[in-house]
Order: sequence, then C-alpha cells, then structure tokens
Amino acid sequence: MLRIGLTGGIGAGKSALSATFAECGAVIVDGDVIAREVVEPGTEGLAALVDAFGADILLPDGALDRPGLAAKAFRDDDARKTLNGIVHPRVGKRRSEIIAAVPDDAVVVEDIPLLVESGLAPLFALVVVVHADVEVRVRRLVEQRGMAEGDARARIAAQADDEQRRAVADVWLDNSGSPAELERRARDVWNDRILPFAHNLTARRAVRAPARLVPADPTWPEQARRIRARLQTTCGHKALRVDHVGSTAVSGYPAWYARDVIDMQITVESLAVADELAEPLLSAGYPRLEDITADVPGAEARSTVQRFDHGDDPTLWQKRIHASADPGRPTNVHIRVDGWPGQQFALLFTDWLVADPGVREEYLGVKRAAESGAHGDPARYADAKRPWLLDAYPRAWDWADGCGWRP
Repeated sequence: MLRIGLTGGIGAGKSALSATFAECGAVIVDGDVIAREVVEPGTEGLAALVDAFGADILLPDGALDRPGLAAKAFRDDDARKTLNGIVHPRVGKRRSEIIAAVPDDAVVVEDIPLLVESGLAPLFALVVVVHADVEVRVRRLVEQRGMAEGDARARIAAQADDEQRRAVADVWLDNSGSPAELERRARDVWNDRILPFAHNLTARRAVRAPARLVPADPTWPEQARRIRARLQTTCGHKALRVDHVGSTAVSGYPAWYARDVIDMQITVESLAVADELAEPLLSAGYPRLEDITADVPGAEARSTVQRFDHGDDPTLWQKRIHASADPGRPTNVHIRVDGWPGQQFALLFTDWLVADPGVREEYLGVKRAAESGAHGDPARYADAKRPWLLDAYPRAWDWADGCGWRP
C-alpha cells in the first residue's frame, strides 16, 4: 500500500486535487469528512466540544454550529489547541479503521488539512502540497464559501505558512490558475510518479538511477532532511542515528557534481536489528536490495580497521541496503552497525570531502572518468571508482587523526 499525505492551506484546492486523484483510482481518506463524522450528534466528540466551548455551539436541532465553534476556537492559540486536542485523536482513530479495510495494493491519499501543524508528514511515503497565493485563497473563501474577509484571513493566518509546508513537500502543486490547469498537473503527477511508485512498492522493486553526474542541487540538503525525518519516524528507537552521507551531502560548492541520488545511513546496534527494519522500510517506500549486503574493502583498506580494534574480519564490513521505490527521488538507504568500519567511514568520508578542496577535486575527476566508462550503468560506475576509494580509506583516516575527527 502506498500512503500519500495531501495537504494545503484553506482555500488552496485540496478537495479539487482529491477529486482528480479519486478519478485516477486513489482511495481518498478525507480528514474534513472524518472530522465532521466524529462530532455528529450523539458522539463523544460533540459532547467534549460542548463541555469545552459551551452549549451555544449547537444548533436548535442539536447539530454542531460550525461557524459558531470557529468564532470561539480560532480566537487564540489556547482555544485552538483545545479544539485540536478533542478532534485530532478521534479523527486519527477513525482514519486508522478506514485504512485497515483497504486492499494492500491500493494507493491511499489522506487529505489532512493540518498535516504540517500536527507533525504527521513523516508518516507518509509521499507528501503532496497544493498551493495558492494568499490573496487567491481569500477571494475563493469569500466568493465560494461566503466567508467574511476578516474571518478568511484569520483562518489562513492560524495555519502553517508556505515555508513550513515547503519543508515537508515531496510534490508541490500550484493551484493559483484554473481548475483545468490543476487537473492536468495532478494527472501528470499521478501517471509519472504516484502510479509507478505504487507499482514498484507492490513488486518490492527499487529505483536504480543511471550513473550520470549533475551539478550540485542546492535543495539536496532540504530533501535529505525530509527523508531523514521519514526514516527516523519509521525506525523509531532502533535507529541510533540517521545521517545524510555521500556526494549529495557535500553541498555549497558550485563546481561540485554528483549523481542525483540521496544517500542516507541508518546506524543500528546489529545486523539483526537491520533485518527487523526491512518491512517497516518497505512500507515507508524503501524496498531492500537483497543482492547487496556488504561493502567489504580490499586488504589495502582493511588496515584502517586496526585503529579501532576490529581486526581483519570482513564480516565487520557488512551492511544492509534499501533504495527508494519513488521514481521522483532516487535514494539509497545504507544500514550499518554502530562502530563498525563502514559506518564510521561513511561519516568520515563526507566530512573529509567538505574539509579538503583538493580531495574534492581529485574525487570529482575520478567520478567523471567512471561516468565516461559506465555508460549509465551504476554497477560499472561503482566498480570504476573502487580502486581510488580503497586508497582513500587510509588517507581519510590519516586526515581524521591529524585533526582529531571522531564519528
């Protein structure tokens, strides 16, 4: 099952986007619909709202007077927190019940207005944000919903801002134009990203990006932060740390080039723990690559193990590796054991590249030569770099000893 979080500010167009995804075949779990359901007459939710805000939030027939509640609940932060504390847990419980009844191969789009505010973004394999400028949203709320302009602006101001939403958005869809434009963009995202993602997950198939170097993308660190939050949430206490490693972690250098693949390292206590994470990571969008379980260096490099008293045991270079099923964001997730040489070197190598311009330039030359001979094949690209990397192990540790670096 591919679970997608959909959000956006009030008036941005979540309902229109949900409708298009539903036409494409998604199962829509609408937070607004559930929020109404859990406070219908006779529910515990409605009784709790009356206790908190007074009986005058009820209509003569006993139903909730939503504008009346909004007038009280959005007057200050404390009142809004009280409202959220009553409604959100009940919405979450009902959402879980609905999802439990959905087929395993479904694409579930969860429309959650306050996804950002409630910190739920890392729970989803993909987060889609629909956006429209504030003035466009105010006009829609006034003209289409009959809302007073002051109330519309207050509701917008009470929600997350654009910067907060961008921080969690894997997909950003602008809806400042016509409904037809939004529908076209939505269908493109569905066909080009969501559907292939879902098919890959069902097949437990990862995306293997071609071995092509691209100029450094200034958004790589931001993308890695989103992935890190997702991995930390997925792994919980079993992840001792989660780090952005590899060439895309070397940011801020305009002359730097790398493959457009985010490399993340999850540090765990043992390979047994790494194996326990296989199914949770699959649910998060990261199938395991069964044929890659170790990165054992040659004898020249294993001398560096001695300085951490690991001996010459090649099993200490074992790891597990997962990769993203999302065609829109190729990602490798390396799971290594705390204190083992591969786990330490992944952290060291990134810091060494950042600190030493000469090494950075040297490694870029190696990568360019490897790219030229690989013809897009990632395995050939990795093999071509291996001799240089083997020599780099002791050099990097010499640098670490000289500056006092430690993992």
